[in-house]
Amino acid sequence: MGEDRRLAAVVALAQGMAAAHTPRESWRAAALGACRALAGSFAALSVWERELGRLRVLVNVGDRARGEEEFPGDEAYPVHQFPEITEFLHERWVAGGEPNAWVETAEGPAAGQPGYCHQRVAALRRRGRGCCVVAPVVLNGRAWGELYVARSAGAPVFDRGDADFATVLASVVAAGLAQSERLEEARRLAFTDALTGLANRRAVDVRLEEAIERHRRDGVVVSLVVCDLNGLKRVNDTQGHAVGDRLLERFGSVLSLCGAMVPGALAARLGGDEFCLLAVGSAADDVVKAADELCRRAGDLELGEGVACGVASTEEPIGEVRSARRLFRLADAAQYRAKAMRADRPVVAGRQGPDDPVVRLADEPFGEGVGDRRRFRGRLP
Repeated sequence: MGEDRRLAAVVALAQGMAAAHTPRESWRAAALGACRALAGSFAALSVWERELGRLRVLVNVGDRARGEEEFPGDEAYPVHQFPEITEFLHERWVAGGEPNAWVETAEGPAAGQPGYCHQRVAALRRRGRGCCVVAPVVLNGRAWGELYVARSAGAPVFDRGDADFATVLASVVAAGLAQSERLEEARRLAFTDALTGLANRRAVDVRLEEAIERHRRDGVVVSLVVCDLNGLKRVNDTQGHAVGDRLLERFGSVLSLCGAMVPGALAARLGGDEFCLLAVGSAADDVVKAADELCRRAGDLELGEGVACGVASTEEPIGEVRSARRLFRLADAAQYRAKAMRADRPVVAGRQGPDDPVVRLADEPFGEGVGDRRRFRGRLP
């Protein structure tokens, strides 16, 4: 391959990874870009999981053999089977060398000799491949994993120039992975409450909009639990905000624990002393049961004064739910009714008959500029 074509291949790989929106897309772009750049028939990207002592395959692309999935859930290999990922890097790179790629064939090692080849040779033969080039991926100064590109049996064998080019590609992949990790961390921070580690209001809004769309399209049940932690102001005023923060963190843990009772539920802090659970696809009774357990556990906390909890679910007789805003208003109104009644159990919108006061309150018109929560105060029976 000429220099211009190789440069174009490097640029294409970098652009593909830069355009990725998720880690999976980034892994796939890396493997595909390397496969095309090296005229391979198959490529894989794997990560070294140090704590588990294994090399785990993240993505397989190209001509996959039987049993090779594009995004495998459990394809992993003990590092002792492929020790070059650790020993080769440690002995040759840390000692002053470079983390260069090497080539192996179905007949044995070719260009570059890391010292371990029997497992890879067996794998090449088993999968009908003639040769492979293996390039260590180094991220933030540490061995991160490997880039693997293979050619079918009968195709030209990779040479030393291909191995050197694979080393360059691995460095481009490492740069792309670093960028992807930074973006993923930024996304995580954007949707995470810094104090409790729960999801934040932005994450709830995004997930709820998606859930309501599924409800409108497929009839999927969507349930929302909104709760207000009682007594936080008193704790802040009498014991200080550091103690109040501990109460918020402790309640966040309780919310997460109770949310785990409902598969896939999202536990979130909306802000201040307000929290919520969002469940999609679960029965309303299961969500109410989790909310009931939340009230019980919150009442047992050493600090605070329990929790006021309201539930709204599309499975209840609350009328048509066409927007995320309406479900939020219903859960909000139920929560404020629970607070006004000093209830130690959740109030569920729609469960008090055809003239349910919560549904009536949530659907009342209100003046321009008056927020949902502000208008509920002082207006509950």
